[in-house]
Amino acid sequence: MICKLYKWNGRFIEGELLGQHKTQALALKRAKKEIEFKFAVKDKQKNETLIWLDDENHSPVGVIVCKK
Repeated sequence: MICKLYKWNGRFIEGELLGQHKTQALALKRAKKEIEFKFAVKDKQKNETLIWLDDENHSPVGVIVCKK
């Protein structure tokens, strides 16, 4: 499983690629260092898992995309 961590660049949620990781735990650990977020919401789909990273106003500031 490859997980990609993206940061909001002012226009797109998947704007700036911050890194690729082999596990969700490593991607979340990196996100805590790079992005200021309060909430993480996991959305599982058939081929991928999305973890939306939101600030205190529930505005998205980043996303972790994990593909199987």
